Amino acid sequence: MTRAVPAAPPVVEAEPASAAAVFGDRLELARRFTADLAQHGEQLGLIGPLEAARLWSRHIINSGVVAPYLHPGARVADVGSGAGLPGLVLAIARPDVHLTLIEPMERRTDWLRDETERLGLDNVTVLRARAEDATGPFDQVTARAVSALRTLVPITAPLVRDGGELIFLKGARIAEEITAASAVLRRYRVRDAEVLELGAGLVPEVTRLFRATVGGAS
Repeated sequence: MTRAVPAAPPVVEAEPASAAAVFGDRLELARRFTADLAQHGEQLGLIGPLEAARLWSRHIINSGVVAPYLHPGARVADVGSGAGLPGLVLAIARPDVHLTLIEPMERRTDWLRDETERLGLDNVTVLRARAEDATGPFDQVTARAVSALRTLVPITAPLVRDGGELIFLKGARIAEEITAASAVLRRYRVRDAEVLELGAGLVPEVTRLFRATVGGAS
């Protein structure tokens, strides 16, 4: 009889020195979240099998560099929060901001609630819902790796208060997305769009942040 060989634990990327610069005195919480995600993420379908080896650089710090762009005391929604990227990372980095994590899948919302409790975060609400069924208004809405702008804007702009912001983590083709979504941006009164490149010198590939205002004065 052949014995089953237990699966080897995931090889987790070593914590980079840049983590301290991003998280400051919240670094220990970021470490705990990273360790929990590395241990449970693949099994729960939150991250792929290769992601533990680049968890800090590609996911944790990639999300954390957005934290300075959250307004003090803001109410922020993270649409399609999934593993908590960027929502839980931002809640760790910015305890003054309240994050509502919007996620339709029960397995993922269970993870988000359990992890929020494990980390002792009191600035997080987990909402099992589609973005279309959620209600605002929020000061800012963020999303990471959800969909292209022309699909994402119609389900997120209605959640933002007049004069609030969309702040999306996007890929290298964001300029093409903006062009393709030009009519949608006008329809939903999304203005002053810009793309910021964050994390130079902190991560191997910069984080591209799409930032724009919804409504407000023209």
